[in-house]
Amino acid sequence: MILTVTPNPSLDRTYEVQALKRGEVIRADTERMDPGGKGVNVSRAVAAAGRRTVAVLPLGGAPGALVADLLDAQGIEVAPVPITGSTRSNIALAEADGTLTKINAPGPALSPAEQELLLDTVREQSRDADWIACCGSLPRGLAPSWYADVVTRAHAGGAHIALDTSGPALLEALRARPDVVKPNAEELAEAVGRPLATVGDALKAAEELRGMGARAVLASLGADGQLLVEDAGAWFATARVDTVRSNVGAGDSSLAGFLIAGGSGPEALASAVAHGAAAVQLPGSVMPTPADLDPAAVTVTAEIPLDRELTEPAP
Repeated sequence: MILTVTPNPSLDRTYEVQALKRGEVIRADTERMDPGGKGVNVSRAVAAAGRRTVAVLPLGGAPGALVADLLDAQGIEVAPVPITGSTRSNIALAEADGTLTKINAPGPALSPAEQELLLDTVREQSRDADWIACCGSLPRGLAPSWYADVVTRAHAGGAHIALDTSGPALLEALRARPDVVKPNAEELAEAVGRPLATVGDALKAAEELRGMGARAVLASLGADGQLLVEDAGAWFATARVDTVRSNVGAGDSSLAGFLIAGGSGPEALASAVAHGAAAVQLPGSVMPTPADLDPAAVTVTAEIPLDRELTEPAP
């Protein structure tokens, strides 16, 4: 079982438009409404793969109730933490050329009692978990050290921890030695304090994160592929993608694929890339099923192209 923790979930509305023109009335071609938040998306991807998952998340107001209903409809077990504030609503605008514009609300503040209840719920639900995936931003009220506390408690209970966050929350959590962290190129550059222009730059930055405490680093480099750096070695993987429709939740689908395949080694990396590549070819934040995957389109190598320039250099 894969347990996910999403401290700042959302109700996500995705609109597909031909082109985004500022200041004009734009008519959407399609509209989707999905439960959102990085950990929620990981649970959705795990469920789409036919595996058991439990989603721990604070929920409040009408948007929170709708998030719970949508997750239940997708066969996901929900362990809600009731809060007085209202769950945030986010908007994503996906253009025909693949450009995505997102408007994310800040989310509600959690009281000290709600924060403690969230930690207690994670502890109670983690007893049967093979992996705990802690994902996304922290809501107002939670200190940057909150994820570090979760990592420490999870390890004390014998569970493995995957962490997908950024900024101070990531740096604080590294000290607790999470089993794997999953930054994208921008988050990786922010963590080491310098820009990344090549795959070699990303590899060096990932090794630095391991030196800061991460036991393994799964780094997403966007269209350029993914890096996995762990004790057993380092691998680089790419996938052929025919058409990009939306990258909403693609990184979360990738993390789910990695954990489903065991959470370590080149086979898990291949699964991560296959899931991410499938996700970007689906509308909105739709998560891929096994039928959507194309393992033959994935290439994994231990010969990392150090001098290869990143399509989108991280500042």
